[in-house]
Amino acid sequence: MSQDIKPAIDDLVRAVEATLFAAEQPLTAEQISTHLGKADVRAALEELQGHYEGRGIRLVERGKRWHFETAPDLAHLLRREKEEARRLSRAATEVLAIVAYHEPVSRAEIEAIRGVQTAKGTLDVLMEAGWVRVVGRREVPGRPVIYATTSEFLAHFGLASLKELPGVDELRAAGLLDPVDDEMIGEALRPQPVETSDEPPDAEYDE
Repeated sequence: MSQDIKPAIDDLVRAVEATLFAAEQPLTAEQISTHLGKADVRAALEELQGHYEGRGIRLVERGKRWHFETAPDLAHLLRREKEEARRLSRAATEVLAIVAYHEPVSRAEIEAIRGVQTAKGTLDVLMEAGWVRVVGRREVPGRPVIYATTSEFLAHFGLASLKELPGVDELRAAGLLDPVDDEMIGEALRPQPVETSDEPPDAEYDE
């Protein structure tokens, strides 16, 4: 009686798979390569990505970092009965949108676009959520801190890169904008003159 013979899986592919399963956080191809003795892992990653296509988990690349995640159509099976939704204030939502569309951006630049002073706690909330991080300082007088989004931000919103961020027309067509949000997002997408220092403008804080 003949038996089906499973095709052999390349040892490098298996090693990449094991490395990703054991990793505590997403890894870049360069990090995986370093862990595996400088091996060229790009082809192995693509093979694994194809192997897991259509299965319960899949291999994805978000912000040049690779990790396994649950297939979107099965995510509901893994949700806890009591799921605490992460709710952002209107100010935090506006700041997150501006950082995503303009990064790297300073607090003064965020305030120039919004036209209102931003409470320090707003940025703290976004950093605690893991969606925004400090990436350095602007080389201008005062050397203000500048912010950018993270790979966790991309993963949470299902984006491979910031190039996949929707435009105003797409958001409107999806019914995700009310008139005020439409105006705010449109302003965020439009090139703006920005402050060259991080001194706060004379305006009220918007919590």
